[in-house]
Amino acid sequence: IAARLAASATTELPPSPVDAEVVDAAVAALAADFDAEHGGFGTAPKFPPSMVLEFLLRHHERTGSEEALRMAAVTAERMARGGIYDQLAGGFARYSVDAQWVVPHFEKMLYDNALLLRVYAHLARLTGSMLFHRVATETAEFLLRDLRTPEGGFASALDADTEGVEGGTYVWTPQQLREVLGDVDGAWAAEVFSVTETGTFEHGTSVLQLRSDPEDGSRWPRIRQALMSARSQRPQPPRDDKVITSWNGMAILGLAEAGAALNQPSWITAAVEAADLLLDQHVVDGRLRRSSRHGVVGHAAAVLEDYALLADGLLALHQATGTGRWLTAATEILDRALRHFGDPERPGVYYDTADDAEELVHRPRELTDNASPCGASALAGALLTASVLVSEKDSGRYRDAVEAALRGAGSLIEKVPRFAGHWLTVAEAALQ
Repeated sequence: IAARLAASATTELPPSPVDAEVVDAAVAALAADFDAEHGGFGTAPKFPPSMVLEFLLRHHERTGSEEALRMAAVTAERMARGGIYDQLAGGFARYSVDAQWVVPHFEKMLYDNALLLRVYAHLARLTGSMLFHRVATETAEFLLRDLRTPEGGFASALDADTEGVEGGTYVWTPQQLREVLGDVDGAWAAEVFSVTETGTFEHGTSVLQLRSDPEDGSRWPRIRQALMSARSQRPQPPRDDKVITSWNGMAILGLAEAGAALNQPSWITAAVEAADLLLDQHVVDGRLRRSSRHGVVGHAAAVLEDYALLADGLLALHQATGTGRWLTAATEILDRALRHFGDPERPGVYYDTADDAEELVHRPRELTDNASPCGASALAGALLTASVLVSEKDSGRYRDAVEAALRGAGSLIEKVPRFAGHWLTVAEAALQ
């Protein structure tokens, strides 16, 4: 049985070069799958395509492609105005059950919000859009207010259910709005937030949307604060307090880049504190651990994505602060990853578990980017960033590893670009 399982799990892709023609073809494939009306790609359910959006922004930067920028901006705007985005407290839910981004699965994950913070900050800087600037700001505030732990890290998630009822904290009826705001403001809020008598969710309730900016902008801060205050009195969803290394690496990256892009030094300070926590608590005998909780590190060894995404976050901190210790720590982590996760006989091949981890039926090796970057694409991205920051000797070594990894994922990038978003992001940066 073990032999058959191992054989069925061994799917090797033929190496294929990733050049400008391949990347252009990926953009064309994404355009063919693009929902021009509602944004995003494909049909329901729709997950935030964070890494694909980052790729499209980099493609626009390199080529000037207006099509790439349009797909990214339309998707970002439709998500920001839909129910998948928390219109009161900021932050994104995990996915939308419909194609219009109206009804979310209400769980709010650290990795989604870390990745989306980065995208919206880059869009705000590129386009000057006040909507994108506001969403980036509110998403950062959500991370710092609702997911930050007393130790300075970031918790994994807020649950979807409240006392066994999905979305119970978040949904409203017109009557509930009137009870909080009075008849006049309640009716205005119902119109602004698309709260109807029949409802957009279950049992006549509605998820708040903001399909357009209200004409009477002076009402907005007061209404939002009143609804936030009332919502805080409701039962709240439980929080998963695990501090996962890779997800915190993404949060460090997002806060550092967004803080630099939007001139928010407090976000960079929060990223520094999270990085200090991970390096102090998650490094045991020179090796990373997967997670901690309440300041106590767990026993599980870190996997490839933990090494890669923490290194990526530390490199962003180095660039945002100019502090050398972050670059030193990042390169030490990257060198350990190359040593313990790479295949010594096949350049560019990386496994998700270390060479000295417990022996499994099959040593896992994930190549596709799903809700977050796979370990191999994350490593390639971090190595590429490091290659332009380190000495010439190490630069060539890192760059060679990136090129080999991209060739190994080339067939995947060509065939299914929607599931190779971070690989494409790395490929764009390599071409640039």
